[in-house]
Amino acid sequence: MNAPAFDPQAYKRTTHAQWQEAARAWNDWGELLRSWLGPATEAMLDMARVGPGSHVLDIAAGAGDQSLMAAERVGPRGRVLATDLSGNILEFAAENARIQGFDNLETQVMDGEALDVPPAGFDAAISRVGMIYFPDRQAALAGIRKALKPGGRFATIVYSTPEANGFFSVPVRIIRERAKLPPPLPGQPGPFSLGGPGVLTGELKDAGFGDVEERVIDAPVILPDAEHCLRFERESFGALHQMMGGLSEAEQNAVWDEIHEALKAWETADGFVGPCQLVVAAGRN
Repeated sequence: MNAPAFDPQAYKRTTHAQWQEAARAWNDWGELLRSWLGPATEAMLDMARVGPGSHVLDIAAGAGDQSLMAAERVGPRGRVLATDLSGNILEFAAENARIQGFDNLETQVMDGEALDVPPAGFDAAISRVGMIYFPDRQAALAGIRKALKPGGRFATIVYSTPEANGFFSVPVRIIRERAKLPPPLPGQPGPFSLGGPGVLTGELKDAGFGDVEERVIDAPVILPDAEHCLRFERESFGALHQMMGGLSEAEQNAVWDEIHEALKAWETADGFVGPCQLVVAAGRN
């Protein structure tokens, strides 16, 4: 029997529902996100040339940790517009900005593949671990180029290969095996869809970006133990729950137990150190 064709609209509806549900948990893990993704985020902001006075567009901003980092860089003369498909998660971004006193950050619910912003209105655009979930990446990149001023820069972060990201790829593999899911279709969005050598830079070049550059950054997930990593993924990674949708509650609990045992492979005398490698790429409009 042939596998069902990939339905991008159904995928986007599911993705939207996942992030609406996981919004609070993702925000609650903000301290981990900053320590884990912070160095790669600084590289992304550097590569996008985000500095004092910059106007920055953040696509798939989530709870806005990287938006706040950009807002701090641009200062009172700059501004940051954080956009996301999920209104629930953007509420946390807006609240975080208020708490931290960043009145130069605004939020707007927006589909990253159909950006509705003034043309040539931004000096820089960023997206942290968001592009991997876009079914039509070229549409998203075309919208980003339209939003950028001539010479403006776009920078993005994605996961590299499954082999270099065991903290995430091993749970995905276990769930796929236990739920008897087919492998992803070629070109289908997902966590490792842009991680192969040259894939992300190829997308940027195909979209018309120039001066494309790429950095590979090791970003281990450091937590007290494997149980904390399991809780982080179970609370925050809605896609894992969606993959197990066809399993009974007892079967799902058994899968989580198996994932916990697998994650223990990365427990050390100093705590859990989960392998993660990120790719940061940028290009000029």
